[in-house]
Amino acid sequence: MQLEIRPDPAEVGRARKWARSRLGGLGIAADEPLAETLVLLVSELVTNAVVHTGRPAVLRLSLPGARTVAAPSPTVRVEVTDTCSRAPVPRCAGQDATGGRGLALVDCLADRWGWSREGAGKSIWCEVDRCGQSDGNAAVAYGGGPSGYEDFAFEAV
Repeated sequence: MQLEIRPDPAEVGRARKWARSRLGGLGIAADEPLAETLVLLVSELVTNAVVHTGRPAVLRLSLPGARTVAAPSPTVRVEVTDTCSRAPVPRCAGQDATGGRGLALVDCLADRWGWSREGAGKSIWCEVDRCGQSDGNAAVAYGGGPSGYEDFAFEAV
């Protein structure tokens, strides 16, 4: 599933709404904690693309290695691809800063995340494992992306 994003801050809200409407198709109920986590991850990655590149982007939600409806994939992937070739660069967000914490949140909420060159641009992605989601009441621990940048956010330079 994918959504084309215009370089407009209003697109962030549209991306969140779109993601919420698609989660049921991935077997994720709107009232699951996983749904809210995924919508927040969508919001952060789309915000970064809109704010730091000023170019169109594509948002994708997917189940890598999707299985059957009875045995869904244990992982959900959120990916934003843009046409800006500049790599994300860590920066420290001060206490009074109103921004600059997007990928630090992604690092805390996602089980894995990263970025890679994609054609003339790049792709930033994160994955969340669906462990313990079967009854809607199981405790789920997220976090521990690869970077350990708890005090850093990323900005395209």
